[in-house]
Amino acid sequence: MTISDSLPRPVVGLTTYLDPAVTEGCGTIEAAFLPQNYLAPVLAAGAIPVLLPPQGTDGGVLEQLLPRLDGVIVVGGWDVDPARYGAEPHAETDRPHRLRDAWDSAVVQEAVRTDLPLLGICRGEQILNVVLGGSLHQHLPDLVGEGTYQPGDHRFNPIPVDLRPGSHVAQVLGCTHVEAVPVSHHQAVDRLGSGLQASAWSAHGVVEAIELGQNRFCIGVQWHPEQSPTETALFDAFVQAARERQLGRSLPIQVDAALRDVSLPAS
Repeated sequence: MTISDSLPRPVVGLTTYLDPAVTEGCGTIEAAFLPQNYLAPVLAAGAIPVLLPPQGTDGGVLEQLLPRLDGVIVVGGWDVDPARYGAEPHAETDRPHRLRDAWDSAVVQEAVRTDLPLLGICRGEQILNVVLGGSLHQHLPDLVGEGTYQPGDHRFNPIPVDLRPGSHVAQVLGCTHVEAVPVSHHQAVDRLGSGLQASAWSAHGVVEAIELGQNRFCIGVQWHPEQSPTETALFDAFVQAARERQLGRSLPIQVDAALRDVSLPAS
């Protein structure tokens, strides 16, 4: 066995919904849950996914939790409460899910502060932008005049996006244009948060990806990469960043342990 074979797999936390769910065994219950589509690419990339249900943050919860993780994915879901960026709610904006907003925001803030690899998906990108002081367009049809970005009925619409040359997203995907990414959103980044750069746009000029260049891996995408089983580059790159963080913590310990097991020749 080599030293690399004995190293643990990186552990990745994923935020979750907290909503009523219909189950076969328990009926309708309040549940923390996440679609399997988010878990599959994390597993395929070689990480161990763990769920991070919305909860209070008193007592140093995040300061205890996040150092035990190697990366965090903030997933899609309900609209962010406009009060978090100083706006009145649009008529089409979802009712606030304040516990989830507070939890996801605190997770993002601590991940950014500690340079923990972070991938934000759809709502996750929006949370990243708002946490860093940005704002959101609350209803894109008012801006672009059509409903291209959210076809409804839990469907995803493939749209082309252009990537900023030299951006982290472009490096990860290996291109500056993607012909079809799956989207389902009626909100999007408006004013960019502090330190963030836009790195992908739709044909309407809607921001479809952002990144924080000062961190090792801090990317938000407005599209849903988990809906494209064959397009795994974002998850692979994220898990690789998580693996590097995990190795940075555990390798000296593992190397010391391995060296102690080496039998030295008799003098």
